[in-house]
Amino acid sequence: MALRTSRTLVVAIAVAAMVFLNAGPALAHGFSSTVYADITSSGDGHVRTKLALEYDLFVVSTADYEDSDPLFRAGTAAFDNGDTEAQAAALNTYADPAVAYVTKRFSVATSGGETCTPTKVGDFTLGAQEGVPYADLLLDWFCPGKATGHEMRSGLFPDTEGYVKGTKTIVTYVLDGHSGSAALDTGNPAFSTGQSWQERYWEFFRLGVEHLLTGVDHILFLLALIAGSRRLREIVLAATSFTLAHSVTFILAALGLVDVPARVVEPVIALSIAVVAGWYLWRIGRRGAHATDLETTGDSHFSLDRAGWTRLAVVFGFGLVHGLGFAGALGIDEPFSWALLSSLLVFNVGIEVVQLTIIAVVFPLLIVLRRRAPKTGLYTTGVISGAVSLMGLIWFVQRAFGV
Repeated sequence: MALRTSRTLVVAIAVAAMVFLNAGPALAHGFSSTVYADITSSGDGHVRTKLALEYDLFVVSTADYEDSDPLFRAGTAAFDNGDTEAQAAALNTYADPAVAYVTKRFSVATSGGETCTPTKVGDFTLGAQEGVPYADLLLDWFCPGKATGHEMRSGLFPDTEGYVKGTKTIVTYVLDGHSGSAALDTGNPAFSTGQSWQERYWEFFRLGVEHLLTGVDHILFLLALIAGSRRLREIVLAATSFTLAHSVTFILAALGLVDVPARVVEPVIALSIAVVAGWYLWRIGRRGAHATDLETTGDSHFSLDRAGWTRLAVVFGFGLVHGLGFAGALGIDEPFSWALLSSLLVFNVGIEVVQLTIIAVVFPLLIVLRRRAPKTGLYTTGVISGAVSLMGLIWFVQRAFGV
């Protein structure tokens, strides 16, 4: 029986390898891109925007992926070499088409509908978001008349270009006597400085929901928790521990009180997936012939043995790191305010709604399967855990060593 159980584990890992070996190094934010826009008054009654755009995507989109385009050749060569000075030089040498690309897809208008005219301020500079090179562009927008409010609209890096899916523009603003943040995408491409609190909260709730749904590694971590939890008490305690942990670091990081580089956060998130999923596989292997006992043992109280508490502590620790990954999706650069804190909490609520929904759908199905067919339940959770663990290891190697 022990040999049969070992074979089950081998099969689980082999199936996982066949499914995932060709997968790419997904980051916590998925396969989309994020634009960051900081909007303020320019000091003369007009509007100043500082835009941060993912460098390689910016170059490819501006040049329309044409090898013959000089910006494409210079920009991609500099990117491949990791030369930030050459990257900035490429954009500044071919600034006209680069600025034209942005201003065609990002606009500022008055609340009365009058279009504001952009003027580039200074040179392109290079920065980074979550360890990814970003180009910073400063624009002043001159608006006719005296505006009492403004509307911003973003259509940067649309799906129709085919390079990414679901680009978001995260806006922070201090303008027209208002301050706050907004999240723009294809479904909500514009906002005004006089937006209501309902509109603001809905945007952040929706952003939280979408972020978790497109964050493949966070979903795999949750699946690892579900597969490794035998009873309701275990998944409740694990989910609660994870939620409390990531909520703490998410708020601290989003407010700028904690700053951990993405080159550290992303590999640890990948490692957390492998460890939590591998923990259950280890328990199966240790039980040997009695592995199916994991599927049939049950009671109603909330006590845990030493291994259960250890697992809970591990989940809490990794939850702290996942919170940094959630915060990295927002990239908010705004002083603390109660409005900002409440928006962050709503974003977190959006994340929790998705997590609880996944648990409510998947966990009862596993419970029914485990009780009616313990061996099938063991095989199913073993395959899930094997696939998730292998994927976490692949991502860890890719993120930690740049493979």
